Amino acid sequence: MLTLSLVLPLTLTACSSGSEAKAGSADDVVVLRMSHFMPAPSAMNADIFEPWAKKIEDESNGRIKIENFPGSTLTKPSDTYEAVVNGRVDIGIQLQGYTSGRFPLSQIAELPGLSNSASQMSCLMQTLYDNGTIASEYEDSHVISLYGLGPGVLHSTKLIVKPEDMRGLRIRRPSAVAGDIIESMGAAPVGLPATDIYTSLQRGVIDGLSLPWDGVPIFRVNELVKNHTNIPLYSSSVVINMNKEKYDSLPPDLQKVIDDNSGMVFAKKVGDMLNENDTKALQDAKNAGDTIVDIPDPLNDPAWSSLLKQGTQKYLNSVNQNGVDADAVYEQVKAASEACKV
Repeated sequence: MLTLSLVLPLTLTACSSGSEAKAGSADDVVVLRMSHFMPAPSAMNADIFEPWAKKIEDESNGRIKIENFPGSTLTKPSDTYEAVVNGRVDIGIQLQGYTSGRFPLSQIAELPGLSNSASQMSCLMQTLYDNGTIASEYEDSHVISLYGLGPGVLHSTKLIVKPEDMRGLRIRRPSAVAGDIIESMGAAPVGLPATDIYTSLQRGVIDGLSLPWDGVPIFRVNELVKNHTNIPLYSSSVVINMNKEKYDSLPPDLQKVIDDNSGMVFAKKVGDMLNENDTKALQDAKNAGDTIVDIPDPLNDPAWSSLLKQGTQKYLNSVNQNGVDADAVYEQVKAASEACKV
């Protein structure tokens, strides 16, 4: 009897604990590793990505925890999207332009004259994804959001007033689109990630760069460059993607938490903040006594228009060669751009 009395409670306990484990599985914490290239102290990391991760943790009642790895500490800037697709990280944030030829349709939106602010570019990119214009380029992952930066302007060691002033200069470009535009001006485009800008300027590897205003203090360009040509040459776009299998493995209520903090809601918040940062960085440059040349509408400026249009068509032609009607997509992008005007 003693033996039976010991065995029976043990059997009941084992059955009970297994049932409880199954019932409590919804309370297991899902840890998602997020990788991006923005420095940890930057406003994008501190004011957008970190609070976004915290909001998802709070709304999931702690069942989702996002571990944030800023400053390219986990993946290279150009490898982040594919690292997510392959499952090496769960969430990634990358400029499409960092992977040349990978997102040709998306980069049509980066061409001159299509966006004048981060808000407009963010709306434009998310709209193009939502309406299916560029969605095929992201079928291998779950897209959380697409957003855009403010116009990329010129910051250089030599003052640039007209296109001829760019001849022979080595200008950092973030993407093939920007490279075509820079090359059309007679400059030599140099491809390198934003994290290498400071040392490249310091060593004389480049004579200048194209970068939105908000990036000037982030990457300490203001310490080395005092000439700025405030011309919207192009606009960069960014994709935030999540590993598709990881997203699909989440229960519906946790997927909803991700979805509620994705898409146009996220894009608008980022765009508005970047607008403020662009304005502040430009004012800081003025306050510092930097030399600033304003060319607000280069597509209608006789000195710049023809060359910019040549650079635009060069990019469209390169996409057309892959059997895609880039000119038709360009018209769709222009229509979305008009709809996204603030």
